[in-house]
Amino acid sequence: MRLTHLGHACLLLEDSGARVLIDPGTFSPGVDELTDIDVVLVTHAHPDHLDIERLPMLLEANPGARLVTEPETAAELVRVGLEATALHPGEALAQAGFEVRAIGGLHALIHADVPQIGNVGLLVHSPSGTTVYHPGDALDATPPDDAGRVDLLALPVGGPWLTIGAAVDFARAVAPTAVLPIHDAPLSDIGRLLARRWLTELLTEAVPGGILRSGEPLDF
Repeated sequence: MRLTHLGHACLLLEDSGARVLIDPGTFSPGVDELTDIDVVLVTHAHPDHLDIERLPMLLEANPGARLVTEPETAAELVRVGLEATALHPGEALAQAGFEVRAIGGLHALIHADVPQIGNVGLLVHSPSGTTVYHPGDALDATPPDDAGRVDLLALPVGGPWLTIGAAVDFARAVAPTAVLPIHDAPLSDIGRLLARRWLTELLTEAVPGGILRSGEPLDF
């Protein structure tokens, strides 16, 4: 399987000729120009995870793509005339050789005055056997025991709802083989460097494959 971090929370997974796109948001430029996408997965409705203005262009360029989202998000998309499949927490589906399971249910608390919206973590198992976990914007749901070991955890490191300490504790709980820092658009270059330094220092024992770097595609 090949994985490419397309900026912020957006990932492209490629395996056995199939292509899965996760969270094509406003901080991920150029995603609407992608083609040959089989599945578009969305963890929740915030713009940095779902660019509603560019989504129709993405779907038009990929007429065979299935759009699968968190239930509240799916309902909103249907209301504006887009066809979307709702994936509820605890549910699973298979598409283009990939298996996707939804876990969790709520976005992390930003502040008591900010209502929590729906959020599903996405546990994605590729045709060749690689398992990727994208938690969206929540750090409270670990994969079920029958899911086996997570090969790659896409770990949020920057945002108004998290701290690097919470990210470290979550990664230790998931215990993946490797970690890829994501959700980093709010951070400066120095902030990204500091986040990587803390992850490297505090996750050495829990993550044997280390902290991976964004940029070039990663092959598993």
